[in-house]
Amino acid sequence: MLRKDGPLRRVRRSVYAAMAALVLLFTGSAASAEEASTVDRASRIGPGFHHGKVRVDGGTLHYVRGGSGPPLVLLHGWPQTWWGWSKVMPELAHNHTVIAFDLPGAGSSGIPAGGYDKVTTANRIREGVRKLGFDKVSILSHDTGALVAYPYARDYPEEVERLAVLETPLSGFGLEDFYGISWHLGFNQTAAPIPETIMDNKDVPTYLGWLFSGARHPDRIDQQVYFRAYSHSARRSAGYEYYRAFAADAADNQANADRRLPMPVLAMGAEFAFGPLVANSFDQVGDDVRGVVAPDSGHWIPEENPRFLIDCASLFFGQEGVPAPSPELEGCTA
Repeated sequence: MLRKDGPLRRVRRSVYAAMAALVLLFTGSAASAEEASTVDRASRIGPGFHHGKVRVDGGTLHYVRGGSGPPLVLLHGWPQTWWGWSKVMPELAHNHTVIAFDLPGAGSSGIPAGGYDKVTTANRIREGVRKLGFDKVSILSHDTGALVAYPYARDYPEEVERLAVLETPLSGFGLEDFYGISWHLGFNQTAAPIPETIMDNKDVPTYLGWLFSGARHPDRIDQQVYFRAYSHSARRSAGYEYYRAFAADAADNQANADRRLPMPVLAMGAEFAFGPLVANSFDQVGDDVRGVVAPDSGHWIPEENPRFLIDCASLFFGQEGVPAPSPELEGCTA
């Protein structure tokens, strides 16, 4: 019989140490590769853009920042990352300090253990904004990001100059009407671990590819970036948690609807998606809502029709009194 500290024990220790080293090597390499990819994409946007991280409640927030001027915070939707804004960031940065965050749990941000309701998420984004040195911002938001931007603006109206929300009705004010329209709305809200068990890494391109196929111009969406971003079980689960919080979000929004948004709100729907329904929803919670429909676009306006969004956002977040160059941009004027 071998003693517990004999040769067999030492061999086992060596094997375990080697295995641990391999795990660290491969996970470290994956993390390094992901970070390098983020750095590369940030540099590809244009000179002066850089990425960073800021610690907030629940972990860290990753952001990409560039430009100069009044701060403009960009909040993406699901299943995307900050990269969804990449086509519009360079021109917006001519007149603004642009800060595109990865929502908690997405992209290169940390993955909180909880708190995916939109009030908690808004507070985390606000904490990141303030730690970057800004106490008053404008916000451009899409999809889930717009659901986060709403309580940010509602709860801290003195800190939000202007708010733009793209392509989603508000929870409690119309979003529920669409639960039966798209299968993913029900699937993502299903209690754990059902979606987590059904959807594996290899299924991500099929699932998200099907989702993006509903766009007006699927070829204009950088789908491979998002396939990679959500080919991690913990990040998929974080995405589901945003949907699982919809009922709590609706209850909170309805309970606080009397605290109406005082700032100008640009409510933009796509011609081939929500259209005027975004403005119809936000009209119920805001005093100055300007409805706009983005032409020749499906749900992913920042990638499908970035030119229109750049022109509209430049008017809305720009100087007052600048006339709209076309009827389609009439609601975008400051």
